[in-house]
Parts: sequence; C-alpha cells; structure tokens
Amino acid sequence: MAKLVMICPNPYRDKELQITKNVRNLLNTAGFETAICPVFDSKESSVIPKDVQKSDIIDMAKIASLMIVIGGDGTLLHAARYAAKYRVPVIGINAGTKGFMTVIDPKDYKQVLKAARGDYLSDTRMMIDVKLKRDGEIIYSDTAINDAVVHGMGDCIGISAWCDGDKISTYSGDGIIFSTPTGSTGYSLSAGGPIVEPAARCLIMTPICVHGMMVRSFILSPERELIARAERLHDRKAQLIIDGNKVMELRNDDIIRIKISRQELIIADLGSRSFYDITFEKLVEGL
Repeated sequence: MAKLVMICPNPYRDKELQITKNVRNLLNTAGFETAICPVFDSKESSVIPKDVQKSDIIDMAKIASLMIVIGGDGTLLHAARYAAKYRVPVIGINAGTKGFMTVIDPKDYKQVLKAARGDYLSDTRMMIDVKLKRDGEIIYSDTAINDAVVHGMGDCIGISAWCDGDKISTYSGDGIIFSTPTGSTGYSLSAGGPIVEPAARCLIMTPICVHGMMVRSFILSPERELIARAERLHDRKAQLIIDGNKVMELRNDDIIRIKISRQELIIADLGSRSFYDITFEKLVEGL
C-alpha cells in the first residue's frame, strides 16, 4: 500500500493552489498517495478550486506518513498541532513572509520528494502544556508549539510570575510570553527575548513592554513549572493567546500554568540549510 502524504496549503497564500497541485502531481507520479487538507478553509470558502478534492486534516493525520505545509509559519503552526498529536513529521514550503519553519522555497518544491521517501533527519521540537485555572478549577488547557501569551487588550496590566513556587517578579506592562526554543524567533524575539536554537530544551519567559528597567527575559530548565497571575485587571481587559490564536479573555487573579509537554513536534529536516543560515537570512539580510 502506498504511503499517504498530507498536503496542507493555506489557500490564501497558495493562489489557485498552484504549488499544491505541483506537489500533488510530483508525489502521485512517484507512487505516493496524497490527500489535500486546506488550512484556514471553511465550508463556505470559495478560494479552493473546484477540481481539488479536499480531505479532513484530523482524519488524514491519523494515517499519514508525512505532512507538507504550504504557507507561512502561522500556517505550519496551525496544521502541525494535528501532526504532533499523531507524531507525523512535518515539512514546510514557504509561501508566507519570514519562514523560520517553512524553509523550502516554492521553486524548490521537488525537495519534498526526499522527505516523502524518508530521506530526512527527525528534528524533534519540544512543546509546552498550558492550563488556565480560575477559582480553583482548570477551565482551559492546550498545548503550544511556539508560545503562550498573557496580553493586555490596550491597557497596561499587572503580572506576577513564579518558578516552581518561587516568586520571580511582579510588574506592570503589556503582558508576558512563555516560549519554547522554536518560538524564540517569534513574538518573544520582538519583545526583546533571546534567540535560542530549536534543538535546545528550555523554557523562555519574556515580559512585554515592562514598566521597569531591570526586568529581563529568563531562560529556565525544562523541568520547571512556570506560573503567571493576571492582577489588578479590574475594568481592564487581558487575554490568553496560544500560538497566535486568541483563546480566552482573562479575569482578575486567573492563574496560567506552563510546563514542558510530553507531546513533541517532528520536523522533517533535509539538512540543506542550518538554523544559523536561516536566522541570518531572515533577521539580517532581510533588513
């Protein structure tokens, strides 16, 4: 039986799914079974060409041998949540902007054939479990690839943070970011956090626009449990954001718990470019 390869395009990035069709035809010709599972697509969407048969991303992730994502890093983060759950390796073709995770240029799409044949290195990325506790009960839980963010909605908010029960800091600002090494080049970097190579295993805590000169990022052991409490909200609003998705509005004294997850993301690394090459290109040459 032919191996099943999922192709997960962002139809707003891959216009008329041209890259998707090229990848599908390439893999089908090589003897692979393919399933096209559009990301950010709704039943009412009219951007999917009529000649493309769509498959459900959850159903296909249960049986696929590889997931190919076509879009930007945001597209990959969205699709890879399903891949991580079923330990399906992921590779990305960059039809977006920065492309720290979607590293294949569209003109080089034929490289995915190597990944489909299993000719890649498994680049394992740690993830974090996020739990929101309110009035003594867990009311929301999720797993993040990049980060979990507590962010004020246009207002300065109070934040207290702990590590394994020891208080780290209390401050006022726009919020706080709990990031994985993979997410270190995302929002955390924009807020002044460090660049951490994806293979590292650590937790990164970065405050956002803090009213205090001495408040800096913390890089902590992956064995730690981190806690943040939203304080002094009163009539101010704040929200919890997971991998760029706004998931819930916070209330005063809500507790957010962060710890390393047993779940991991597997990136299919073709070894053509190092993390340092990509970082230099995106952050320096891109200026």
